Amino acid sequence: MPVTGVRGWYSGGVIGRIVIDDVRPRTPTGRYPAKAVIGEAVTVGATVFKDGHDPLAARVRWRPVGDRKWRQEPMRLVAPGIDRWEAVIEPADLGRHELVVEAWVDGERTAVGTAVGEDTAAGEGAGHRTASEPHPLWVDRERALVGAWYELFPRSEGGLRGAVDRLDAVAAMGFDVVYLPPIHPIGHTARKGPNNTRAARPGDPGSPWAIGDESGGHTAVHPDLGDIHDFDAFVAATDGLGMEVALDYALQCSPDHPWVHEHPEWFHRRPDGTIRYAENPPKKYEDIYPLNFWPAAPGAREALWHACKDILDFWIGHGVRAFRVDNPHTKPMAFWEWLIPAVQDDHPDVIFLAEAFTRPPVMAKLAEVGFSQSYTYFTWRTFRAELVEYLEELCHGPKADYMRPNFWPNTPDILSGPLRLGSRAAFELRLVLAATLVPSYGVYSGYELLENEPASEFNEEYLHSEKYEVKTRDWQRSGSLAPLITRLNDIRRRHPAFAELRNLRFVPGSNDAILAYAKRAADGSDTGFGDTVLTVVNLDPHRAHEDVLGLDLAALGLPLDAPFEAHDELSDTTYVWSGSNPYVRLDPEVAPAHVLHLRAIP
Repeated sequence: MPVTGVRGWYSGGVIGRIVIDDVRPRTPTGRYPAKAVIGEAVTVGATVFKDGHDPLAARVRWRPVGDRKWRQEPMRLVAPGIDRWEAVIEPADLGRHELVVEAWVDGERTAVGTAVGEDTAAGEGAGHRTASEPHPLWVDRERALVGAWYELFPRSEGGLRGAVDRLDAVAAMGFDVVYLPPIHPIGHTARKGPNNTRAARPGDPGSPWAIGDESGGHTAVHPDLGDIHDFDAFVAATDGLGMEVALDYALQCSPDHPWVHEHPEWFHRRPDGTIRYAENPPKKYEDIYPLNFWPAAPGAREALWHACKDILDFWIGHGVRAFRVDNPHTKPMAFWEWLIPAVQDDHPDVIFLAEAFTRPPVMAKLAEVGFSQSYTYFTWRTFRAELVEYLEELCHGPKADYMRPNFWPNTPDILSGPLRLGSRAAFELRLVLAATLVPSYGVYSGYELLENEPASEFNEEYLHSEKYEVKTRDWQRSGSLAPLITRLNDIRRRHPAFAELRNLRFVPGSNDAILAYAKRAADGSDTGFGDTVLTVVNLDPHRAHEDVLGLDLAALGLPLDAPFEAHDELSDTTYVWSGSNPYVRLDPEVAPAHVLHLRAIP
């Protein structure tokens, strides 16, 4: 309450005796939860200060929402000049949490205990403790942060039963998630032909994203792929190989979808009363009707939104715990704000990957309102300066508190950058970047076979795109990148440093064609140096390049006055380095990258 009049009495306002500002992690508005995963080391920070010169103490307390027992961790002053305090916590429970930062005058000591769950702080003076407002935190399972995804079209493998036969090879390459594009019936009206032509020939399968025909909609399986029992068998086979299935969640309909006839009020209408098809100028999708998520008819919005949730509930009931969401930025933010918590309240292990190649504020807002992961602009970041700038934003900026990147060098829609008519080295270097810069990455099938032919000089899609036709591939063809993919996924699993997002540190150098970056994580080893990896990539797929790096040995946990080993996990070659300025040379004809495990010599 503010001061009332000249002689008014101040009875408390927003600021307490001690100021606690800028608590992180948090989302921009603070209304939605920041993100963590079970067992992740999460740095909680706050700016804490008080008038005068009294010494302060602070702690962070956190608990699952609804739990009476608080956990706590003391904070330390890490930047005295700006009054910044930090602590590291490791959430152990799935779901919604709240955390609070508390501070008190350290000199006013009492006999108060410090047991976990008590409501008072060690050493605090009664009436002098100040607490921040509760900050929400959502804790996911590990797959929301870490994972290798592989996308395949079951129809190109002979349906769901044939796709089961492909799973052994996918698992052998070390993937964690098998992502399937829509497996539902495909409409006949305005069906697209090869290369997105408007004239489909008899037998052309059409686009899987034109969902629905007379046999069913979003909860049906395309008869050419099998039935729901075949899908259940596919899920069981995937689980048996230590992977999981991610399913496409595309909220749109073909003109033949049952909803078009049963719920015409759920679609956009032109002035002449006809339903409007989808457009993304200059592209036109005559085979797709977008949904109107804000229909005017009484009760229509609630009915539509619940119908969309029913789709997720159906597939969750068949073992799916990960969904890749098609074009979420074309649906209202309010819909996702409602839908994602509604699903996760019952199934907190479900994760959502946003496929939203859109403007930065829109992409960030989708992450804020609840998406577990986000496709990014990685596909279009190819030069050293832009990669550094973008990764600094993703790993160390405010977005790191709530937006988790998933790097894809290619998708069925996108063949871009050096991959267009690209060499083997181009595919290798982009693969290494995607797999080692961030904890989650994915590839669309055919990447290992170096598929590189664009639809045209200006079109980013593939020529003979699998979106519009069945693709027959020779998986045993010589020259496959499968061995490199297998090696990289094995390296990722063996090195805990690759399972973290915020530990990325770029290493200085003088050659813009060489990108070097380090990651470090504690691994419980006897050496005390932890797990330190250094990745060096030649960004030029055509020429050899060399550089002298500038390592911060102390920050990497390496000895300052003794040699140390740099073991290349890709080539199984060990180098002995001494000092902070090692020389590197990479020839793309031999190997475009090093992935080096740095360790002290025993």
